[in-house]
Amino acid sequence: MDYNYEIRPQQIEQESFRQIRQLTALDHFSKEQQQVVMRIVHSIGMPEVSEQVHFSRNACASGIDAINAQAPILCDVEMVRHGITKRMISQPPLCYLNDPRVPPLAKQRGETRTMAALEFWQQDLANSIVLIGNAPTALFRLLEMIANGAPKPALIIGMPVGFVGAAESKQALWDAHEKLGIECITLLGRQGGSAVTSATLNALLRCVNGEWY
Repeated sequence: MDYNYEIRPQQIEQESFRQIRQLTALDHFSKEQQQVVMRIVHSIGMPEVSEQVHFSRNACASGIDAINAQAPILCDVEMVRHGITKRMISQPPLCYLNDPRVPPLAKQRGETRTMAALEFWQQDLANSIVLIGNAPTALFRLLEMIANGAPKPALIIGMPVGFVGAAESKQALWDAHEKLGIECITLLGRQGGSAVTSATLNALLRCVNGEWY
């Protein structure tokens, strides 16, 4: 059986973003924000999700400055780390979830491994880019750490997915970002995930590299 379908990578991507621009309400977003929103829509396949994307006042500018400064990139899970476009970064993203010190620490504290892994973020947290795409508990813990005086990242991309704590953690990020003095990009509600989170950073990386859609 023969199927009629596009096989050329560049044409597939161009047509995808042509349709996304046609189907998504983008006019109220800045140029950089539009790139982020389109990448999120592309990764999740739902133009209407654009209504849930929230940017703090200087989120994109702060993220781009951090990229140009080759700031550390901290990820809650390996899926987020592996989703980042490696050709556009100069150093590997960091994820401590599989660090052998994490499981016993999590067991001792009676908490998730993603929460315990943040113990090892401290030295790299200042002016970093943080990506949390899987674990609401990690986002809650990060907010607690910052509120208690931990160094502030340049940008938090907080988009965990799920039914227990996901929507609540993202709302907490959005509600607290001004008081805590942090820049963030989030996707309110239950939707999110590793692909959406890494796609958000990839959009900013493409802005830096002059790849616009």
